[in-house]
Amino acid sequence: MLHAAVTRIQVPRPGFNYTFAHICILNNDKTCIVDDIVHVLEELKNARATNRTNFAITYPITHLKDGRAVYNGHQLGGVTVHSKDRVKSAEAVQLTYYLQSINSLNDMVAERWESSFCDTVRLFQKSNSKVKMYPYTSSSLREDFQKTSRVSERYLVTSLILVVTMAILCCSMQDCVRSKPWLGLLGLVTISLATLTAAGIINLTGGKYNSTFLGVPFVMLGHGLYGTFEMLSSWRKTREDQHVKERTAEVYADSMLSFSLTTAMYLVTFGIGASPFTNIEAARIFCCNSCIAIFFNYLYVLSFYGSSLVFTGYIENNYQHSIFCRKVPKPEALQEKPAWYRFLLTARFSEDTTEGEEANTYESHLLVCFLKRYYCDWITNTYVKPFVVLFYLIYISFALMGYLQVSEGSDLSNIVATATQTIEYTTAQQKYFSNYSPVIGFYIYESIEYWNTSVQEDVLEYTKGFVRISWFESYLNYLRKLNVSTGLPKKNFTDMLRNSFLKAPQFSHFQEDIIFSKKYNDEVDVVASRMFLVAKTMETNREELYDLLETLRRLSVTSKVKFIVFNPSFVYMDRYASSLGAPLHNSCISALFLLFFSAFLVADSLINVWLTLTVVSVEFGVIGFMTLWKVELDCISVLCLIYGINYTIDNCAPLLSTFVLGKDFTRTKWVKNALEVHGVAILQSYLCYLVGLIPLAAVPSNLTCTLFRCLFLIAFVTFFHCFAILPVILTFLPPSKKKRKEKKNPENREEIECVEMVDIDSTRVVDQITTV
Repeated sequence: MLHAAVTRIQVPRPGFNYTFAHICILNNDKTCIVDDIVHVLEELKNARATNRTNFAITYPITHLKDGRAVYNGHQLGGVTVHSKDRVKSAEAVQLTYYLQSINSLNDMVAERWESSFCDTVRLFQKSNSKVKMYPYTSSSLREDFQKTSRVSERYLVTSLILVVTMAILCCSMQDCVRSKPWLGLLGLVTISLATLTAAGIINLTGGKYNSTFLGVPFVMLGHGLYGTFEMLSSWRKTREDQHVKERTAEVYADSMLSFSLTTAMYLVTFGIGASPFTNIEAARIFCCNSCIAIFFNYLYVLSFYGSSLVFTGYIENNYQHSIFCRKVPKPEALQEKPAWYRFLLTARFSEDTTEGEEANTYESHLLVCFLKRYYCDWITNTYVKPFVVLFYLIYISFALMGYLQVSEGSDLSNIVATATQTIEYTTAQQKYFSNYSPVIGFYIYESIEYWNTSVQEDVLEYTKGFVRISWFESYLNYLRKLNVSTGLPKKNFTDMLRNSFLKAPQFSHFQEDIIFSKKYNDEVDVVASRMFLVAKTMETNREELYDLLETLRRLSVTSKVKFIVFNPSFVYMDRYASSLGAPLHNSCISALFLLFFSAFLVADSLINVWLTLTVVSVEFGVIGFMTLWKVELDCISVLCLIYGINYTIDNCAPLLSTFVLGKDFTRTKWVKNALEVHGVAILQSYLCYLVGLIPLAAVPSNLTCTLFRCLFLIAFVTFFHCFAILPVILTFLPPSKKKRKEKKNPENREEIECVEMVDIDSTRVVDQITTV
């Protein structure tokens, strides 16, 4: 009934209604190709109608009434068999309909037919509730992949609101003059402008949108926000009595060098990913989009955000309110105002502060106060260090346990939204149809001496270990039984082939597996042939299928007989194989380039050493905990791991460079100094990044779930290294910080001039002036 309903589907076009018969792939007898299980069910129905009890279905190969043997391993699922492979029951049946794709009109009709097909199956499901049906078409995967974007819209808006709120809070403080809430908002505007610019360029150049673009804003959030917060942190270190231009110059000199280097690192990494070296279109477009966005973000930070910083600097110097931009009155003018009014206008004026207090005007900022007064002393405490080291050993142990269980992801459900056709179909297919691998086409595309026994042996040897379900293999064995010798004339062989089509009913469908070419002397030549193979493996074991694919490919290159192998599932296996190989290959190239590039830029080689060890520790932990969190290595997770390298360097490089380049004081002193200088920016960007990620966990999509878990682990593990591991380890490992005694040389001699003020009447000295 379902098959009949499907074949009656009509696609109306002006002047004509297309049905399955008009767009199906045809047999040699000009009838539509349908699954053999349909013929099996028809014969079973006829047997019941005529009260025949001798008709039985065997598994995985059964025989029809006309003598043909047909393979039903991928059409019957959940099979229970009697003795001699006779089917007792089956829990699932899979029907496949093949459509032509020969011109644009045919493609349009076929696409509409597929849409009507899904609607027909759903309507049939409603009227036959006892049978569960899972429709799936050639466009289902694409539609379900793009569905992630639609279901994520509401959560992304929530994420944006949370990030804006957190960014404003991180830049605010009680002092209404020195508070910078607008800079927190304008930092996000800078990132948004860069992301929109990149999206516009991609659209104008004909790029195709895909759901992996959901990760681009979070790439920009991690890199862009840290750069803006680092500039704001540098502003807090400048003296308030300086002119705004001088303060801005110090900010750029202090923060833009490291930001420029990390931006260059991002551009190199994603630039290689966007190059022809990457053979995955989705990954290439993602890297291209990220590369363009990061480049424009750098330009916008230099120009737009820098201008915003200058503007707020003038507001601060003029003692204007940081939000309302109005002049703030002095405290004595606010005595008669309400308490809430005085709280909103709380400010410290320079003439009211001593020279010692002037350097601490920004310590009223909550995060600055927390790090400087509490955390830096606590993390470097002698009694805390052993517990941090112990915690790090536990971290390494669990990471190793997860690393040893890493598996490659090859499930299509990992890249689509949940509760979709793809999820339902693939789940049912893996549950019921995993006893045998997909049917693999084995195509010989050259004219070989089929009458030669050695050639027949070669063909059978290449397909050894498979269940051969093609008539061609049966025919080769048929020829061997007839003792066809190597000396048999070619004409006799081809005549035998043509006669066998007419005389042997068991070879009536053999014409579909061999292609003839007629020559001028009425001689027939076999130019191509095919057979279908089924591997004796489980479809749920993707590693076995991938090894099978690679084995067949190697054989196709090295064998005497030229052949190719194909199955639609190989497309997805290739995708996942390349999703690991290509990004990892590109990341290795970019890592080597960056190490070579940074060797000429850093002031001390120890910075490179510490940075490399930190990146290895972070990536090792992320891979391990990612596996324990049931995230497989697929295209999305590998792209996140590549981004994790950049994110780690972004946050750890300033800390390490400040520590390594510090002189004269102890290691502990420079660890505290590095945390005080860069810790606030790291903490601010981490908090904003974290609240932005949290809504992703609720998106009903496996793609965003993978994205959330990977990015969360990258951020958390990097934060753990920045604020716990590195501050403790650096206090007792190189470089040393022994105070050097400066040698006095002739150029540094002290010149002292003494002038005595003497009372003329008495020779008593009344004063002495000494000039050095």
